Amino acid sequence: MELFSQSKEQDLKSQPLALRLTPKSLDEFFGQEHLLGPGKLLRRAVEADRLGSVIFFGPSGCGKSALARLIALKTQAHFSDLNAVTAGVADLRKEIEGAKLRLQAQGKKTILLVDEIHHFNKSQQDALLPDVERGTITLIGLTTENPYFYVNTALRSRSQIFEFFPHSKEDLSKIIDRALSNNEMGLGNMNIKLDEEAREHLISMSNGDARRILNALEIAVSSTPLGKEGLIHVTLAVAEESSQKRALTYDKHGDEHYDTISAFIKSMRGGDPDAALYWMAKMIASGEDPRFIARRILICASEDVGNADPRALMIASAAFNAVELVGMPEGRIPLAQAAAYVACAPKSNAAYLGIDAALQEVKRGKHRAVPNHLKDANMDGKERGHGQGYKYPHNFPDHWIEQEYMPDPKIFYEPTELGEEKKIKERLSKWRKR
Repeated sequence: MELFSQSKEQDLKSQPLALRLTPKSLDEFFGQEHLLGPGKLLRRAVEADRLGSVIFFGPSGCGKSALARLIALKTQAHFSDLNAVTAGVADLRKEIEGAKLRLQAQGKKTILLVDEIHHFNKSQQDALLPDVERGTITLIGLTTENPYFYVNTALRSRSQIFEFFPHSKEDLSKIIDRALSNNEMGLGNMNIKLDEEAREHLISMSNGDARRILNALEIAVSSTPLGKEGLIHVTLAVAEESSQKRALTYDKHGDEHYDTISAFIKSMRGGDPDAALYWMAKMIASGEDPRFIARRILICASEDVGNADPRALMIASAAFNAVELVGMPEGRIPLAQAAAYVACAPKSNAAYLGIDAALQEVKRGKHRAVPNHLKDANMDGKERGHGQGYKYPHNFPDHWIEQEYMPDPKIFYEPTELGEEKKIKERLSKWRKR
């Protein structure tokens, strides 16, 4: 209970600014309006002290821990907390036994906070199930990872899941104002001038993380010498020095990985080379395997550009080989060339739709045998009539001659009017008419 106990004011003032400014009421909580706005379910549950088991998930600094501390202050239930990184099954059982005793002896409920719950393995999560289901404990799980990947189905089904989002610029500006005006636990008792450019930089570098912006503000104020009349002037230069390089949120095996590669592919498909290069840069800066990026470009070149510009696949393939040959960081250049080319190329998914339609026909449609004139005439094929009647197209005008290539013909490939595929469509249309 060290983190959530109502410690003495003097002890609290020695804590970091972000912890000192933990909201004491929902009116002091900025952001997450979709969860905590007037009349919203989570707000009503917190205000009425009727919270059931929940899982809060979202990026760092978006208010998950702050809301948990606020609940700890408001609830009449006993509040305990564990961190899944250091806690084991024995710690869980100890908390559960304590919860049972309190419920039997005092009729008092127990709220158990498990921070970073995604670090619990299956057996640890299973240990929580019976008592969460019976109501012996009310679980608050905090995680930066998608619980649909990292929390088992049984525990999810017994909890409500609430997603937290990064703070907006407006929310972060309000958080700065609260820090500068709060005399009791903030910086309000100091004479501080924060330049607008410095404010904008702090907001920009925080990436929606309130904890990060408060830590940077505290460093900026504490490291700036007093000026005239005791003024602490936080300029853009001071803000830049006080904010370290942004830590990218990118787990190669987590939600952000899939979201970023999805954004990359959709940007190329949608014809936005700038967005494609940004998402690719994020993956490169985060240490993503460049071959993984190259494979996504290859797929997009074929699936989304296709025969509208056949060169896209050639360029994507060449970029993949170039990355293999030169490695990184130089490999970023052919990757960028290929991604930009694919994004700017005319688009057609006709070949992609065609093969999927053909596969469906093979699986569920009419069975078709290979016509005799198309069968292989090698070995004993000639004696069985294989290949008889086949017309060799190159022996005819325009290197084309009408003959049956598939019984009960069905069209799968429908070229578009875009790029090179327009010519293919015109040629194919003449052949099909004949």
